[in-house]
Amino acid sequence: MSSSKVYVPARLSRTEHHAVRGLKYRFRHWGPHNGNVLLCLHGHRDCAATFQFIVDALHNDWSIVAPEWRGHGGSSWAQQGYYYQDYLADLDVIIDLISPGRPVAVLGHSLGGNIACVYAGVRPERVSRVASIDGFGLKGRPAPDAPDHLRGWLDSWRKEPLSRVYGAIEAMAERLCVANRRLTHDKALFLAREMAREVDGGFTWTFDPAHQRPFASLYRIDEWAACWARVTAPVLWVAAGDRFERLARTGPEGFDWRMSQFRNGSSVQIEGTGHNIHHDAPDELARVVEAFFAT
Repeated sequence: MSSSKVYVPARLSRTEHHAVRGLKYRFRHWGPHNGNVLLCLHGHRDCAATFQFIVDALHNDWSIVAPEWRGHGGSSWAQQGYYYQDYLADLDVIIDLISPGRPVAVLGHSLGGNIACVYAGVRPERVSRVASIDGFGLKGRPAPDAPDHLRGWLDSWRKEPLSRVYGAIEAMAERLCVANRRLTHDKALFLAREMAREVDGGFTWTFDPAHQRPFASLYRIDEWAACWARVTAPVLWVAAGDRFERLARTGPEGFDWRMSQFRNGSSVQIEGTGHNIHHDAPDELARVVEAFFAT
């Protein structure tokens, strides 16, 4: 690993900071300041640079904006913890910042895709199109689970979450390769450098270790489905080949049922990919999403 070269971006980015609901948010930009805005929302324990590979694969000259969620990357940490509703409220401010008065196209991965789809139903006039990369909502949890779930959440606050410390960034890149067997070493080194912060004894991840705690709220799929039903924008769900084979397609809460909650929803599966489709097949994903956003 130490002898591997680092992925060299074809398109350079720039960063800036904005205040979002009392926290300092870091934004990464690619492309011209003016033009068709594409808002990219990363997933849990990730950062904005995760989109570099698909950005390099895009053909159109988009004005791409990728904020780093609270507690991720170069954005501030939230001492009171992290809640689904906070991401939703942050997104409301972010869209007003980058596209005041005009709806915006959104590309989200995992958590980012889930939040984008819910937001598009809460404020349908602010979103023109949504593409969600392997983010189809979570498994619903029944109300009787609430006492044990909340007890576990309370217990998680009794101890300080710890971040693993690595002796070198190369070791962090190796960890990324273990998590994603398709990730090449040059891309892993690029991502590890972007996601590393220096601490005593070595390096650790930039995300707040408090993200190891569970969310306080139960996940109620019927509530999210009610939000999906109000989405007026076209929605595209991009499914990972490996994971799609294990998803329930039919029945209550199955993939087909979830997709049917949207008025104008469609899906596509990209073979030979895992959860991080934008790492595994950036060229194919770029082709799919550009065709969707250009329609």
